[in-house]
Amino acid sequence: MQKLSVCVLFGGVSPEHEVSLRSARSVLENMDAEKYNIFPVGITKDGDWVLYGGSDYAALTDGTWQDCEKNRRAAVSPVRGQGLLTFENDCVVRERIDVVFPVLHGENGEDGSVQGLMQIAGIPCVGSDVSASAVCMDKTLSKLVAQMAEIRQAEWLLVTRADFTHDGEAVVALAEGKFAYPVFVKPSGTGSSVGVSCAHDREELLAAISEALRFDDKILIEERIVGQEVEVAVLGNDTIVASICGEIDSGEGFYDYDAKYVTGTSKLCIPARISDELSEKTREVAVHAYRAMGCRGLARVDFFVTPEGEIVFNEINSIPGFTSISMYPKLFTESGMTYPELIDRLLELALET
Repeated sequence: MQKLSVCVLFGGVSPEHEVSLRSARSVLENMDAEKYNIFPVGITKDGDWVLYGGSDYAALTDGTWQDCEKNRRAAVSPVRGQGLLTFENDCVVRERIDVVFPVLHGENGEDGSVQGLMQIAGIPCVGSDVSASAVCMDKTLSKLVAQMAEIRQAEWLLVTRADFTHDGEAVVALAEGKFAYPVFVKPSGTGSSVGVSCAHDREELLAAISEALRFDDKILIEERIVGQEVEVAVLGNDTIVASICGEIDSGEGFYDYDAKYVTGTSKLCIPARISDELSEKTREVAVHAYRAMGCRGLARVDFFVTPEGEIVFNEINSIPGFTSISMYPKLFTESGMTYPELIDRLLELALET
């Protein structure tokens, strides 16, 4: 029986490049080489595509993968049937690719761009299609969909770079008229809490807006919701499965990038420290949000659960983290599915028509 050929994409021109490398290392180390022909293709920060020629996937996270002597430049051809093209000297080698697993976080990977390339190339892709990926990536769009689906969420205000450049004081006054401090400020199109700040006064709000605008031309100012941070991993196409609920205890003011990946102050509580009834309701809302956004394959849906038992949608991630400390694989592991089994299932879902 012919092995399935899988191209695992990682890295990317994105502020979340390093997180992608960590995720991809975990995926590659848990992917069964007896079942699959694996083609690990890294996208550098400069946008070069490289077929990693080594066998030690720890190189992805120690910074040495780009120096492997067996590396070859690569590209996925948009021409149907051409697959993965690799280049060495004056030779072009074509590799059959049956499915692509984009372990890419943030812009130029999670936002529908890579999904569009694979759609044109006619190559099945793990995860959601172009439109659902774009909706999940752009928080303003996902909030509008959540609103139409009658999913409770935090009150929010959209601010554009043009708005803030034209009259920053008016933007701040509008936010202060709508919300009480503290407020959260976040770029519309980043994940991994990149560019997210909590502002406690006007000075901090101005600084937070400037920081968020470093990453996006659209930003959100949101009311603060006091509650437990609860996440649900969702898996499936037409038949959808929700994991048990997990909870984030950040150990900080909020679950920012450093708390996730740098300081180690956050911890995961699985199952979440909420009642069985609230847990079941949260899982139902997660599936509802997943369907409303048009997701396929996988997503992680994040909520706040208030002391009064209210379930408040925060955001949805169409390519959630797959690092060794990430909630998505851990939730399914705790739900009875091993990491390699999860990878197998995601590849199966990608091949469903």
